[in-house]
Amino acid sequence: MAYTTDPRAPRVRRDTAAFAKKYGVRTAARRFGVSPGTVTKWMQRAKKLGEHPIPTKFSKPKRHPRQLADELVWKIFHTRIKEKRSAEVIHRILKDDGVSVSLSSVKRTLDRTGLLNKRSPYKRFHPHVERPAPEYPGALVQIDTIHTMLSEKKRMYTFTLIDVCTRSAYAKTHAKMNTATAVKFVAEAEESLGFHFDMLQSDHGPEFGTWFVERIQKRHRYSRIGKPNDNAHIERFNRTLQEECLDRAEKSPAAFNVALAAYLPWYREKRHHFGLDLKTPVSVLRCFQAID
Repeated sequence: MAYTTDPRAPRVRRDTAAFAKKYGVRTAARRFGVSPGTVTKWMQRAKKLGEHPIPTKFSKPKRHPRQLADELVWKIFHTRIKEKRSAEVIHRILKDDGVSVSLSSVKRTLDRTGLLNKRSPYKRFHPHVERPAPEYPGALVQIDTIHTMLSEKKRMYTFTLIDVCTRSAYAKTHAKMNTATAVKFVAEAEESLGFHFDMLQSDHGPEFGTWFVERIQKRHRYSRIGKPNDNAHIERFNRTLQEECLDRAEKSPAAFNVALAAYLPWYREKRHHFGLDLKTPVSVLRCFQAID
């Protein structure tokens, strides 16, 4: 039987082998429309697999006249493990060492060895949502996460949030990062800042996925991929927070939260902002509250 991609073929092979075992090879061959030799091969495979479907063998040829030598495959693999860089960087390193190999061959080799970082198939398309003008508190609130390395394989996460209109900010550190934590953080930030958030804006981080958007019960928009300037306010706040607070604290969630508890009130009540004409976030917020 010719190579097939029919998903039902494995079950047909199993049933043919079972039928041949009971009624004979030639009877099964006439019934299922295959050669007796094919039925015999299926029966041999069925002895090893038992009563399970007989899968289709991989169609890839065992060898190719232009396939990479084992030494070159090992060099690509070893360079990737050593440098921990992308396929493009590995290709350039090999080229500088006088190794002639195409970039596509490097990518295929890394893919076969499980070392190629691919784009997640679960990333969804997010339709464009118009960016509102930050004309009042809560009109546009940007949210992000700071990753702090504790060791080579362990990190902690500081959720950050800032209101674009008043520059009122909130932050909290957690040992783990997930969408449930992000939802809880938004509720805590809204209660702490004292005004309603109409729209949240975030990047495409896993903590701000579809589950997060469905449960915050607020309007939400994503920044453009590869355009950090869309989240310029929260990115600048993250830098300020790290320089003035986090870099001076011990690296642990408890120590970070103690430092944040002392820093954030000062940031909102005492720190003057050029973006607010050297006013403080609290003074700007009080102006809006007085108008209301």
